[in-house]
Amino acid sequence: MFAEVRRIVEGHELHTVCQSAECPNMGECWARGTATFMILGNVCTRACGFCAVATGLPTELDRDEPGRVAEAVALMRLRHCVITSVNRDELSDGGAGIWAQTIRAVKSASPSLTLETLTGDFKGRREHLDQVLEAGPDIYNHNLETVERMSRAVRPQASYERSLRVLSWAADRGALTKSGLMLGIGERRSEIGDSLRRLRDAGVRILTLGQYLQPGKQYLPVDRWVTPEEFAEWKGFAEGIGFESVASGPMVRSSYHADESARVIPGFGTAAPKH
Repeated sequence: MFAEVRRIVEGHELHTVCQSAECPNMGECWARGTATFMILGNVCTRACGFCAVATGLPTELDRDEPGRVAEAVALMRLRHCVITSVNRDELSDGGAGIWAQTIRAVKSASPSLTLETLTGDFKGRREHLDQVLEAGPDIYNHNLETVERMSRAVRPQASYERSLRVLSWAADRGALTKSGLMLGIGERRSEIGDSLRRLRDAGVRILTLGQYLQPGKQYLPVDRWVTPEEFAEWKGFAEGIGFESVASGPMVRSSYHADESARVIPGFGTAAPKH
């Protein structure tokens, strides 16, 4: 199955966050016949302190990409698909138009599939966020990534408060929202609890918590290794404050077993989300 996924991805000239972000779960996920597609190219306009995706100024926009993603997803016969993207801050709409085209193309080619989108913040511009939401993703995911005190070091071109506003806006528009934090990057326990409460107050219903891994020496160092016991504690805490689905463990990533995280939400996949 791994070889088949590689053949489809390479044959359609597509990018995956599995490869570009050097995800440690790539082997397992591709062997299960799934991959997280990364649209809008392979070069990000932001330079986050944790992310291995190449940073720079993209030189082109592939307007045929939505159709190729849809074809690849159909060939892989996925029941649940996760799509993410690089940030394209140089585009007037932040890439929202391509996002909307991709969502519609995938859902048209695979009508029974449930689709999860993991987007950037579109600089907080609601008109661009609405383009994505109106295309009808089944789950809207935007990661907070870290606690407020660490946010500037981890995501220097993003904003903790802006991300919370994006999630709140999506939830208010009727989207099933999801977010996640990396642990072990310098946060304090009290700050984790505060961030989880802020996410829940923003209407987030699905949560992921995983261990930060340094992808190279130029990235932020690992501050500590979080024990499985602590991950279990945070899972219990998050469920106790109202999260409906929580994946918490050292190897958890945003799209890791995303289908299983979604499946526990009552009624998921049985009706289109309201916007």
